[in-house]
Amino acid sequence: MPRTRRIRTSTAALLLTGTLLFPLVPAAATPSLPPDGGASAAQWQGDARAYSNIAATEDVDITMSDGTLLRATVYRPTDAHGNPIAEPLPVVLNLTPYTRLVNTLVDAITEHPQLRPLLDSVIADANVWGEPFDGIHELAQAIPGGGARVLGVNRDLVRSGYVQVIVDVRGTGYSHGTWDVLQAREQKDSVEILQWASEQPWSNGATAMAGISYSAINSLQAASHRPPSLKAVFAVEPAEDLAHDIVMTGGAGGVGFMPLWIGLVNGLKFLPSLEALLAGNFDPAWLADRLADPLVMGEELLEAALFADGIAAHDGPFYAGINPNIENIAVPTFVVGAYHDIFARGQVRIYDRLQLPASQKKLLMGQNFHINPGYRTGGAGQPPTLDVLERTWFDRWVRGVPNGIESYGPIVSDQMGGDWTVTSAIPRAGSEPRKLHLHSTASGTASHALHDGSLRPEPSGPARLSVGPGVQNVCSRDAAVGTAGIVAILGAQCTRDNRFAETEALTFTSEPYAHRLEVSGPMNLRLVTTTDLPEGMWHVTVQDVSPDGLSTTVNSGGLLSSRRAIDASRSTTTATGDYLDAVHPLTRDSVLSVVPGERTVLDIDLRHTDFVLKPGHRLRVTVAAGNPVRYLPLIPSLAATGLQPQHVELDPGQPSWLMFTAK
Repeated sequence: MPRTRRIRTSTAALLLTGTLLFPLVPAAATPSLPPDGGASAAQWQGDARAYSNIAATEDVDITMSDGTLLRATVYRPTDAHGNPIAEPLPVVLNLTPYTRLVNTLVDAITEHPQLRPLLDSVIADANVWGEPFDGIHELAQAIPGGGARVLGVNRDLVRSGYVQVIVDVRGTGYSHGTWDVLQAREQKDSVEILQWASEQPWSNGATAMAGISYSAINSLQAASHRPPSLKAVFAVEPAEDLAHDIVMTGGAGGVGFMPLWIGLVNGLKFLPSLEALLAGNFDPAWLADRLADPLVMGEELLEAALFADGIAAHDGPFYAGINPNIENIAVPTFVVGAYHDIFARGQVRIYDRLQLPASQKKLLMGQNFHINPGYRTGGAGQPPTLDVLERTWFDRWVRGVPNGIESYGPIVSDQMGGDWTVTSAIPRAGSEPRKLHLHSTASGTASHALHDGSLRPEPSGPARLSVGPGVQNVCSRDAAVGTAGIVAILGAQCTRDNRFAETEALTFTSEPYAHRLEVSGPMNLRLVTTTDLPEGMWHVTVQDVSPDGLSTTVNSGGLLSSRRAIDASRSTTTATGDYLDAVHPLTRDSVLSVVPGERTVLDIDLRHTDFVLKPGHRLRVTVAAGNPVRYLPLIPSLAATGLQPQHVELDPGQPSWLMFTAK
């Protein structure tokens, strides 16, 4: 039987405002609002709570069309006596593979009236610990920045007049069945759950979807199927293309990350409902489903890692079936991404692919890692926190409240080296392609590096520069990206200064810029290489180098030499035919041979970026032989490199260069 618990706060109940009666109004052609929302933000951040209490009904059964039983928690606002209100309300749906217990714990810890002040104090003081623990302060910003509420329970959203439903996807948490990992059956479940939610007596028939990471991806998937009740989506840190974004970026992507993540979800799905156990209601069918397939995707990942074979080893039908059909989304969609997120490659692409007017699609790009969404929000000149933006977005497009959010952005970007800004596109309007060549001549700025070269307008003279695999880039911002932010605990010495990692890499640094330079959009590194064995493993980062020598990573990418084939139909070139955004197919049939000793020309795609080079700052390209955290190839490819030195061939007749857009 479902169990209902009351969630109380000390705030007095307010009167329902009647905003449910506002009709949807067409977007006005007004100027874009500033990053903090300007005058409209007062309404967004105002106290919209119509109720002071919340009731949670646990283990609500939802039966899918194939008979599989899924379980949900339903959060409803209550009256002053703690009784769920009878009036039907719009429903916000979150689908999670991490078990609803995680949502409950996040909510309990971050919202507890005694614990929250303690947490706020720890967060405020964490940065006084100094290196190497100053990264804790950065990661903890997910709590005051609203990320924890989007992940757990957005209490203010519920108290303002919504029902929030959190469901364990099939085969995870307390739901029955076998985990389908974002595939067709799970997507069908999403549509069926939305239909179920719209028909409940506490629902007014209108639904929305929200969530972080996995929950953001399945929100976009569901929207692409156009369920009739769905009115809006708020997706935090989604992926566009799982193969390219994380699993095999450049042919050597998140192979290290994926087994840990798969293991986490498969482990969490064995946690039983403690409340059910205490009540003597153990569910043998739930356990039987777990034992029937205890390690979902484990065999496929092992086959990929050991033999570079199977559905997970190459892009193809498996990943195509997972990736959301972005062009088919027809409801207002707010995407929150980050330049250091594990899915950063695809988030600007999601915005670009949405076939919606600017009033109905928004993109917020921060400087956070995957585990601290909401970083640098809520302050002066910064966007409202994510929980506020979520509620404001749904108020506008689900309830019809004329709050002006349609004039926000449409892209609000936390420019690295600068501040939060508003733009209509990335690359920014007025940006033009620029090319700088890798040059062997010393810049005089990187004596710490394996090689101190320069970036120049003209090609370099002939030179061979060799680099072998190293381990020091485990302490780097890119390593933090690949671990979803965990490495950031090591502090700014890793995530904000790349010089330690550069000691085992080739560096190429420009002259200082006399004027401010804004760089935005994708970047491409043309690299002419040779290897002594039939594979090469390359890792590239781009840095903003300040006058005091601080080398801060602003972009990165990686590529296996055998994965260098380019899908011209999906790639972008300049007017002269140089690649600006090279998309590699990563299919089984696209693998190319690498002949030892022969030159191999690579176009290494670097994800979208947005940063400012201030006067006196320099641009630096760092080339390494892989990164064991962010770019770890499948074992056959790794063995083919022999972990031996590989070479960059600088030649005026066949130059290597960095291509980017700036203004």
